[in-house]
Amino acid sequence: MSDSLVIIPTYNEKENIEKIIRKVFSLNQAFDILIIDDGSPDGTAEIVKLLQEEYAEQLYVHERAGKQGLGTAYIFGFKWAIEKKYDYIFEMDADFSHNPDDLIRLKSACLNGADIAVGSRYIKGVNVVNWPMGRVLMSYFASMYVRFITRINIQDATAGFKCYRRIVLETIPLDKIKFVGYAFQIEMKFTAIKFGFKVVEVPIIFTDRTEGTSKMSTRIFREAFLGVIQMKVNSWFKSYKR
Repeated sequence: MSDSLVIIPTYNEKENIEKIIRKVFSLNQAFDILIIDDGSPDGTAEIVKLLQEEYAEQLYVHERAGKQGLGTAYIFGFKWAIEKKYDYIFEMDADFSHNPDDLIRLKSACLNGADIAVGSRYIKGVNVVNWPMGRVLMSYFASMYVRFITRINIQDATAGFKCYRRIVLETIPLDKIKFVGYAFQIEMKFTAIKFGFKVVEVPIIFTDRTEGTSKMSTRIFREAFLGVIQMKVNSWFKSYKR
């Protein structure tokens, strides 16, 4: 068993799932993978289960009934990783918008002092490929908005490509994490910083998916926009002792 687990939530990713799994397992460092599939009708989970015959000790899958949200998928994965005693736990998308080669760089940042390493699109300019300008601007200014409201110094507040040291996920009360969409990514960073953990941004190039369908929606964006204010206000009444 590796000391590192890559958690990949999926919904209808049959075009990408085998390629992303094989790419991670081809890296020159060992990573295990946990796929959390929300009842994909396109057979994503079945592809993973076939690959388990080849990667029996490295590849795991958990199937859920229907779409339950990104945040709940990661919370399940975090608890699973803690139970299995993984030292480094990663979030990564299935669609190659996150380059699996960067897993090694994120882990290196944690080995060198970070508690959370964030794959950042905006720490060195704007490093996004194939997004329409409107979405680039929405994402970039969303991070500015988060910094303004929360006062956390994170350039890419909505980033979803991350490495956590296990102690972070053991400390954060995971059952009290409220948001399930992209606001989940903001809430996890904000909460970790409030607990005094060190967050380091690692520059990456984010490439929009070429296969499959994006899961972004206006509802998800609205949750993030309004949720940041609510999260900040609620933090005034919470204790962050560890």
